[in-house]
Amino acid sequence: MSSASDDGRDRDAEGRARNARPRDGLGRPLPYGTDGVERQPEGVVRAPEDTVTEAQALLAAGKPFHAHEVFEDAWKSGPDEERALWRGLAQLAVGLTHAARGNVTGGARLLRRGAGAVEEWGAQAGRSRPYGLELAQLAAWARELADTVDKDGAAVDAEVWAPRLRGGGA
Repeated sequence: MSSASDDGRDRDAEGRARNARPRDGLGRPLPYGTDGVERQPEGVVRAPEDTVTEAQALLAAGKPFHAHEVFEDAWKSGPDEERALWRGLAQLAVGLTHAARGNVTGGARLLRRGAGAVEEWGAQAGRSRPYGLELAQLAAWARELADTVDKDGAAVDAEVWAPRLRGGGA
């Protein structure tokens, strides 16, 4: 249940922020009353393979913000020993989101941070292909995109730059 607080912000019954504004495909808020892109439900517990499949579909559709929410659910609900993996994947999706929104500095930073996180997790866990994820290829993709946005200084097309999580490059 949402309600507006005295300052006009959406709050639930306990006073926690609950932004009910519609969003575009990159997660940016739109004016109230505008048709937006359906948001990802929060707090969904999925099998890891289902997480990767759903995130891949969202990335391929040019919705990295939504893919980040899927990874975030895995990060929060998965086993402790995998939290760093899912957090790193969420950082990659958010980095692509920022790069597509035109925040090239933040996008490049998050892409590099996510690349390092998934590589580090893979090395520590001794797993280079968890759930079919190609961690080395994802890290290389992220660094290439970070270098591209640094060099060009312009927004990228999220659908064009969507990675293939289970291999095959971008």
